[in-house]
Amino acid sequence: MEKPVALGVDIGGSHITAALVDLETRTLVKDSIKRSPVDSQESKEVILSAWCDIINKAFKNIKNGARNVGIAMPGPFNYNEGISLIKEQDKFKALYQINVKKELSKRLDIPADQIHFINDAAGFLQGEVFAGAAKGNTNVLGLTLGTGLGSSLCLNYKAFDADLWNSEFLDGIAEDYLATRWFVKRFNQLSGKVVAGVKELVEMVETDHHATMVFMEFGNNLAHFLIPIIRQHKIDTVIIGGNIAQSFNAFAPELIATLKGNDIETEIKISELKEHAALIGAASCCDLSLI
Repeated sequence: MEKPVALGVDIGGSHITAALVDLETRTLVKDSIKRSPVDSQESKEVILSAWCDIINKAFKNIKNGARNVGIAMPGPFNYNEGISLIKEQDKFKALYQINVKKELSKRLDIPADQIHFINDAAGFLQGEVFAGAAKGNTNVLGLTLGTGLGSSLCLNYKAFDADLWNSEFLDGIAEDYLATRWFVKRFNQLSGKVVAGVKELVEMVETDHHATMVFMEFGNNLAHFLIPIIRQHKIDTVIIGGNIAQSFNAFAPELIATLKGNDIETEIKISELKEHAALIGAASCCDLSLI
């Protein structure tokens, strides 16, 4: 009997990555990852041809059985119908209102009902629930912290985009305080010095008290952002991914202390699957009964 295998695809503004996922072991099939840069400013034909090329290469060693594809795709996007609604984001303009599912089905010779789409932030969390740090958890919040703020909720094992980046927070919106630019701006306000990003700040924590203050303040901000969401959705686990997650040890003490000070015992975990999370999460959409 053939092993249940699906292709997970992660599409970004500058790349496509695809890999086969063994749905029984919930792991990537060895040596199946294929990547390619894709210019999202290109024409419909160039973009779709590049995607199909990588998908076909990733499927090359699958000789028998149905070809099932799960695709993690940025929004706005009609994920059920497979129609791109991305319009004013300086990417994929040529795909606006195109039924991507039908286009891929025709070009790949795969039935449309075997092609599934999921929001990219939701795909990250779906992967962690299916096979990573949140496996077995019912109500989970996922955050990807980096140049922007990605957020997703997984309630009863089904992940969806939470779209919290522009929610009101402090004197602005959440992304003003929970993304890389806040670290750079706040450190400059405190110290008068300029840093390129969070990685540089982490290296300064042992020797620069302003860097330490920035991470403490970030941990406190993140806690206060999380508290109402955790209470509203009865979140049992928060999964943190993205580049800022690499500095977790610098802001975790303040984050956890503030949560506990507000009687929140929710577990805070770092992504286990990292850049593979969206691939595995997307592939898992081909058979969510396995969760």
